[in-house]
Amino acid sequence: MSVRINSAGLVPTPTRRQAIASVVIAVGGLTANSRVWGTAQQQSMKEAPSSGANRSRTFLHQEVDFKATPQRIYDALLDAKQFAALTGMSAEIDPKPGGAFSMFGGLIAGRNIELIPNQRIVQAWRPTHWDPGVYCVVKFELKPHGSETTIILDHTGFPEGDYDSLDSGWKPRYWDPLKKFLS
Repeated sequence: MSVRINSAGLVPTPTRRQAIASVVIAVGGLTANSRVWGTAQQQSMKEAPSSGANRSRTFLHQEVDFKATPQRIYDALLDAKQFAALTGMSAEIDPKPGGAFSMFGGLIAGRNIELIPNQRIVQAWRPTHWDPGVYCVVKFELKPHGSETTIILDHTGFPEGDYDSLDSGWKPRYWDPLKKFLS
């Protein structure tokens, strides 16, 4: 798996808090069904607000290559049993346009907006600790090339100040578990 992060191509050095949160998440993965893990996840999703240039950013772009077909990836992201298996946390996903979902043990919720099998998933998406009614848009484009597929992620419309935690969260919460699940 190779990862290209953000249009600027910069990979930010994690803060001490982000590094500690990563350790908490890794240890928490061993006890995925416990209440403690869910609490650690929720706390790590509420990291300190972004600072500097990232404070006002409300979008992110990532491209990640996987050794799997678009269909396999599409199914893993929209099938509740597969998604729960890859994340180690409960998931409920209605895999139809307009269908509701709740993932990561209820920490993320939303609706599927547009689904083009094996090509695109567009979701209205929100961490449940955000203010009620606040959603962003998460779009996964699946681009096949040879025996691999590139996922092009565009995550837009999230609140100012959330860029750093969201940008750094995709790798440990989606890309790494998906890579392991697909191998």
